Amino acid sequence: MRAEYAFSERRACGLMTMAVSSYRYETTRNDEPLRTRLVKLAREKPRFGYRRLHVLLGRSGEHVNHKRVHRVYRAAGLMIRRKKRKHCVREGRPLVVRTSANQEWALDFVHDAVECGRAIRVLSVVDAYTRECLALEVDTSFASRRVARVLDAIVAGRGRPLVIRCDNGPELTSRHFLAWCVERQIELVHIQPGKPTQNARVESFHGRLREECLTVSWFQNLFDARRKIAAWRKEYNEERPHSSLGYQTPKEFAAQAGSFYRAELGQEASNAGPLPQTPCGSPKLDRVPIESNFRIGKALIGFENQGFVAEIN
Repeated sequence: MRAEYAFSERRACGLMTMAVSSYRYETTRNDEPLRTRLVKLAREKPRFGYRRLHVLLGRSGEHVNHKRVHRVYRAAGLMIRRKKRKHCVREGRPLVVRTSANQEWALDFVHDAVECGRAIRVLSVVDAYTRECLALEVDTSFASRRVARVLDAIVAGRGRPLVIRCDNGPELTSRHFLAWCVERQIELVHIQPGKPTQNARVESFHGRLREECLTVSWFQNLFDARRKIAAWRKEYNEERPHSSLGYQTPKEFAAQAGSFYRAELGQEASNAGPLPQTPCGSPKLDRVPIESNFRIGKALIGFENQGFVAEIN
């Protein structure tokens, strides 16, 4: 400004609302001894940050403000490069409306504590269609092999699912669990980190579990927690009306859906069976069974046309 408009120093400081003493101030601070000391300590302890170096300076009798240590530490280029943890990228997959049991199972964990303060974990397995609670396993910790054993017990009783939806916990992303799913030809769907709504069915179930069991129960020990949670699971499956199932219990809805599917399968099996053969007009032609799947009417009329029997209405 002074060079362009030929102002005096005092006039320029007045226009900039700056004190002349501040403009003329020259620092007398010398950080070179502190910098030398920090560089020496950093070479001895290369993985120590400025906070630990500040502690070491204090132990040696040099009492320096930690903000000054941080400023000199950064100016000397002694910052430690932190390795950022790599996370696998998950693509979100929206919830799909399921039409039969065992199409999708939802897995997740819920936490609580017993009387002595020891934390417990509850593994929940929910069928996405029938809303049945297939398992509520209670323990202090879960490894991937333990999760696989629980799922093997369910598969032995009702068959394997087509899809398992879960979060990105270490027990659900381990090599053992991934190999278990591949061996049984089960598709594993991991939700995106920090988005529990992508596994909303089991999260809704956990809301009922907390409100109706965990919050109102006092667990004396691990065995008492297993007993009370198992009793609540039985009540949930067999007695508690579920609003999304037309206020039927999950067991009633599963039985109704199972009988419907069995009836459909039985009808398809009867329709796919061999049809009765109708004698043709010519005794020389062999009667060939009908293999086409045209079930238009119930009347069967035989006629001779290139050696086969046709079904028409």
